[in-house]
Amino acid sequence: MKILFFGVLVLSLSAMLGACNHQSDNAKNADSTADVAVNADNIYQFQVLDQNGDTVSLANYKGKVLLVVNSATQCGFTPQYEELQAIYDRYKAQGFEILDFPCNQFGAQAPGSNEEIHSFCSLNFGVSFQQMDKVDVNGDQAIALYTWLKEKAPFGGFDLNDPRGAYLHEMFMKQDSLYAQNPDIKWNFTKFLIDKQGNVVARFEPTDDMKKVDAAIAEQLR
Repeated sequence: MKILFFGVLVLSLSAMLGACNHQSDNAKNADSTADVAVNADNIYQFQVLDQNGDTVSLANYKGKVLLVVNSATQCGFTPQYEELQAIYDRYKAQGFEILDFPCNQFGAQAPGSNEEIHSFCSLNFGVSFQQMDKVDVNGDQAIALYTWLKEKAPFGGFDLNDPRGAYLHEMFMKQDSLYAQNPDIKWNFTKFLIDKQGNVVARFEPTDDMKKVDAAIAEQLR
């Protein structure tokens, strides 16, 4: 499994890292919608599209604790769907929701349609939390919500005690020694925790232990 993960990761990083500088330049040219987004008071001021293409106001989630995640179906971290579903099952009755945004920007690891992605997640991991439209989270096509999330919670660093984190860090350092100063999403399954007032209270990188994520959610639900 580790060999498979690193093999996939090498190919994915090779494809993705070449575009990093271009994405950074695009981020500087964010449109007026994104400019407004960074000044939003809370997450409730945003609208997004769900997996069916219907507009959803995030004001519908007032008073709930949210976990916002960018996901992919062909990633070494894809098994986190199962862990996310377990967390959702544990806390949904207490006012917890997961908003899952598939994203194909990292090694093209979410290539399917919204319907195909949802079918894969349902059949393989029993996913029942809310899945959204596939989006960009970096660059000039990033949705306004992610511009705001990144502004509120910059990159926190990979867990270097995890071999995957150490590998990602090394690969990004070869591309840009200052990569950690860029708030952009670095990889699939980055997570943002939102409190009951709609504020970003934590960002978790994909290498962060899911037990840490679980504990932070439980704390916000108290």
